[in-house]
Amino acid sequence: MPSQQKKILFCMAGVLSFLCALGVVSALGTPLWIKATFLCKTGALLVNASGQELDKFMGEIRYGLFHGEGVRQCGLGARPFRFSFFPDLLQAVPVSIHINVLLFSSMLVVLTMVAAAFFMYNAFGKPFEALHGPLGLYLLSFISGSCGCLVMILFASEVKIHHLSEKIANFKEGTYAYKTQSEKYTTSFWVIFICFFVHFLNGLLIRLAGFQFPFAKSKDAETTNVAIDLMY
Repeated sequence: MPSQQKKILFCMAGVLSFLCALGVVSALGTPLWIKATFLCKTGALLVNASGQELDKFMGEIRYGLFHGEGVRQCGLGARPFRFSFFPDLLQAVPVSIHINVLLFSSMLVVLTMVAAAFFMYNAFGKPFEALHGPLGLYLLSFISGSCGCLVMILFASEVKIHHLSEKIANFKEGTYAYKTQSEKYTTSFWVIFICFFVHFLNGLLIRLAGFQFPFAKSKDAETTNVAIDLMY
């Protein structure tokens, strides 16, 4: 492939990586990871509510990795509330999983920025074959994509397996009991997914630039090895 086209491909990959890093940084600070609705079971059972009457006992919540907000309803009007994970919810949430989500999110930002710099260096500089060359680009794309995948898996397990929304809704509620009715991932979570997909796409762009995947033997090398084997 001509060097000009390689520069264009590497520039595209570098710009995509940089935009991903900015997107992840923005996602970390917003409470737009999960939006959930929950039912006040205690109040609904007391008045034997059903049908449209249940709307008076439905609350909602949205949160991210650091803070969130919501509304509780138990038939007596809406009660807005705000919370932060640190230090408010340390006793209610699975701290180790939550810390790992933050850790891998930070690693994703750093590695994505480094990958963007490496792509630009390969486009306009004179990289050497080791970590600054195609092998380094493949390695950074793979590790960054793996970090994004781990962030999504860990956060999803925290929400679904450990019932994070329900624990937040019931935090410091001694009188009423709440049960989650629905949960959906929102903007910030899908930003992480897009970032994961972009790193996969960057790997394809490196291949389109004419560089073999790591550990893939070229046909010339295979032919040489066969010739050497025949000699002996």
